[in-house]
Amino acid sequence: MLRPSSYAMAQWIEPGAGARPVIGPVTATRIALAGGAPLDVQGMLDWARGSGGPALRAMTFHDRARMLKALATYIADRKEELYALNPLTGATRADGAIDIEGGIGTMMVIAAKGRREMPDGYVYVDGGLEALSRGGSFLGQHIAVPLQGVAIHINAFNFPVWGMLEKLAPTLLAGVPAIVKPATQTCYLTEACFRMIIESGLLPEGAVQLVIGGVGDMLDRLGPQDAVAFTGSADTALKLRSNPNLMRNSVRFHSEQDSLNATILGPDVAPGSAAFDQFIKEAAREITVKAGQKCTAIRRIIVPQAAMDEVAQALIARLSQTVVGDPVAEGVRMGALASPDQKADVLSKLRALAGETVTLTGDPETPELVGAGPEGAFLKPTLLRCADPDAARAVHELEAFGPVSTLMPYRDLAHAGALANRGGGSLVASLVTDDPQVARDVALNSAAWHGRLYITGASSAKEATGHGAPLPHMVHGGPGRAGGGEELGGIRGVLHYMQRTAIQGSPDVIAAITGQWVPGATEVKGPVHPFQRTWHEIAIGETIHTEPRIVTLDDIEHFAHFTGDTFYAHMDEAAAKANPFFPGRVAHGYLLLSFAAGLFVQPDPGPVLANTGLNALSFQKPVSPGDSIAVRLTAKRKTGRTDTYGEVAWNVTLTNQDGDQVAEYELLTMVAYERA
Repeated sequence: MLRPSSYAMAQWIEPGAGARPVIGPVTATRIALAGGAPLDVQGMLDWARGSGGPALRAMTFHDRARMLKALATYIADRKEELYALNPLTGATRADGAIDIEGGIGTMMVIAAKGRREMPDGYVYVDGGLEALSRGGSFLGQHIAVPLQGVAIHINAFNFPVWGMLEKLAPTLLAGVPAIVKPATQTCYLTEACFRMIIESGLLPEGAVQLVIGGVGDMLDRLGPQDAVAFTGSADTALKLRSNPNLMRNSVRFHSEQDSLNATILGPDVAPGSAAFDQFIKEAAREITVKAGQKCTAIRRIIVPQAAMDEVAQALIARLSQTVVGDPVAEGVRMGALASPDQKADVLSKLRALAGETVTLTGDPETPELVGAGPEGAFLKPTLLRCADPDAARAVHELEAFGPVSTLMPYRDLAHAGALANRGGGSLVASLVTDDPQVARDVALNSAAWHGRLYITGASSAKEATGHGAPLPHMVHGGPGRAGGGEELGGIRGVLHYMQRTAIQGSPDVIAAITGQWVPGATEVKGPVHPFQRTWHEIAIGETIHTEPRIVTLDDIEHFAHFTGDTFYAHMDEAAAKANPFFPGRVAHGYLLLSFAAGLFVQPDPGPVLANTGLNALSFQKPVSPGDSIAVRLTAKRKTGRTDTYGEVAWNVTLTNQDGDQVAEYELLTMVAYERA
């Protein structure tokens, strides 16, 4: 008998007298006791805010990203312990991989994005500088800083590992502590993963806590710096978000809810084609994976009226090959639903849908089982058919959260989009087509109603990630019924746990707050050329001003013939003068960049290892033969990259003999931490 424990204020708390029995979905017998022990809710909140939060905020974004990568690696090394428990949830090993490997992989991706896309500092710079004064002495900048409260994560039963890790990764990267509340039905698997997190010793005390069972009056104690992230049903979300205290204090509430996701077969896809086969495979997979218990599963299959029979026959044939039974039995492709209660709920929804549909796949309650008896929470993959989706209501409003999907016809693309949109907002809608114009039409018609549009066809089938696969790079959420929130999406998910603030002040003030030099801020003169200084020695704002160089007509002619760039503005005086942008023949922009490098580069070997790119190149004013250019090179920001070198971003500006700026860009160099 499993006895998953809560973890509060650095103490494990075993189930109490009021513990709830957990009934296993495969055998319908008791497999665990959970919850029932009183928790010091206020103490947990105080410990997170007073210990976990300050410790996390004392780390830079890159420190936290390295912590997350190490944690994901630690869990990955012990994942077989999680796979050993996975069958108790009713899931096959393949289903478990989506949960376990998916959670680990998500944490890895968020950690990598933290290192690549966030600064090695404490303040995230959001967008560009805003010039608020004519002379440049007063600027504006949006920044984001960590909330100084705690995040409450309330997770669903279907992904006990991924559900926890996909929320923890952006929260901890933001610098906010979290209290995790998993669904009781599968909490033992969450607890096993959470124990690994604690045993790793990688997180500061107070960064994470775990509640098995109910959260008590925790939501009543939250304040404006706290956040709630919820995954589950729309009904539960409504109950939670209606909490008067959350509304009174404007507590952030992120909701990712189950939705009536749809897939559309494009009118260009012919039965028997590669794209058609892909559509059938994808639809069948979303019915059977995790026994259909996915918030992104396909609930409505929308196909051209003329293709209804072919699609129905192909799906029935494919679903008939699905072996149902004990998830550890050889050959089983679909296990049980998460609990007997969940099975009963799906059956009740099927009865409610019966007035608008016919069942194409036989009695869902009588699957042929391998290695299991009828007492378990097993259902047969079930395909329904709705002949008149315009008149129907239930198929667009009721979700049977199991291996169930409804096939329905459309007349034209506008009708297909309208049917998909009748779900009232979904996490994902997919489209299988080989016609980009079809994809465009559906996107313009339906994107507003769906958090993600997954569009694929024969050209992308081999590498496409799947309708039901939320990726950490892309937002996971949707409007309306889907909850109106967003998770993941790379750094977008991190920003949910940060406060965006507009700061206004002098260039030196902006630079001090952001840790990045901005034009107009104080320039620093180093003892030697900055390319002769290590990453650690280079100071933000360190600047050199070069001597000027005259640009001659011979330079322009030579560059044109050497590179082959003989565009008329550089070679034909009359044609150039006819162009309203040029006074006559002008220098190539890339010639100016080459001259700039020649002016600021120090050629001797040193800590600078390589130039790796330039960003935001712009040309402000043409340079004519006889003009001169000079360069200002300023260390803008520094970012650690590996154990041996870091990146320095330099602001480079080119000015002419009158002091007018003619070009600007950001140069990236890799610089060694130590001298060779």
